[in-house]
Amino acid sequence: MKIKYFQTIAMWFFSMAIFTNSYSQSGKRDLYEIKIYHIENTNQEKMLDQYLQNAFIPAAHRAGVKDIGVFKPLASEEDAGKKVYVFLPFSNSKAYFDFQGKLDKDQAYQRDGKDYIYAAHNQPPYKRIETVLLQAFTGSPRYKTPDLQAEKEGRVYELRSYEAATERLYRQKVKMFNSGEIDIFDKLKFNPVFYAETLAGANTPNLMYMTTFENIEERNKHWDAFRVDPDWEAMKDLEEYKNTVSKNDTRLLYPTSYSDF
Repeated sequence: MKIKYFQTIAMWFFSMAIFTNSYSQSGKRDLYEIKIYHIENTNQEKMLDQYLQNAFIPAAHRAGVKDIGVFKPLASEEDAGKKVYVFLPFSNSKAYFDFQGKLDKDQAYQRDGKDYIYAAHNQPPYKRIETVLLQAFTGSPRYKTPDLQAEKEGRVYELRSYEAATERLYRQKVKMFNSGEIDIFDKLKFNPVFYAETLAGANTPNLMYMTTFENIEERNKHWDAFRVDPDWEAMKDLEEYKNTVSKNDTRLLYPTSYSDF
C-alpha cells in the first residue's frame, strides 16, 4: 500500500511539473532577449555588422524569429561607437531555449557567419556581450514594430531602464505601468516596441521599455506633452507609487540599415 501511495504521489508531482512547464511555455507573454555587444574599434563594428546582416538575422528568421532589431547609439551619446544593441522577441520560453540549437544545426548560418564564429582569440569581434532577459508586461503582452515613416538613419529609438531600490518598489512601478502609464503612452502616440520586466540582467530589480520617434525633435515634443498630461499629473504623486524609481537609465538609439524595424 505504501509503495502504491508513493507511486501515486510521484505521478502527481510529475503531472504538476508537466502542467507547470506547459503553462510557462503557453506564450501568453513574450520573452525578449537584448544582447549588448561592447566593441572597441571600427574593425569589430564592421565584423559584427557583417555577421548580423549576412548570417545571424537570416538564420534567426529561418528559426522562426520574425523581427530582429539592431540599434546603435546616436552620435550624441557617450557610448556612441562602443555598443551595438540586438533585440530578439520570442513568443514563449520553448522558442527561446530552442533558438541556439537551431542555429547550431543551420549549415547556411555556419557558412555565412564563419568569420565571426571562428574569429581568432586575438582578433575577437567584440570585447564582451551583455545579455538581458525580459518578460513582457501583462498590460502589453506582445511587442509591436513601430509605425514610422522617416528613413531609419533619422529615427530615434529610446530604450529606458527604471531601477528600483527594492523588489517591492520595483513591483509597484510595474503595477503603475500596467494600471495606466502604458495607456498614457498610447494616448500620446509614443510608438512603443515593448514594455517588460527584467528576469535576468546586471541592473535588477529594473524594468525596461522602448519607444520610437521619427526624429529627435518629435521625441522631445512627445516627452514635453507627457510631463503635462493631466492623467500623468493625477497618477505620478499617488502614495502607492512614490519612490518607485531610484535610477532612470536612458539610451537614445537609431536602427541600422539592416535592422528589421
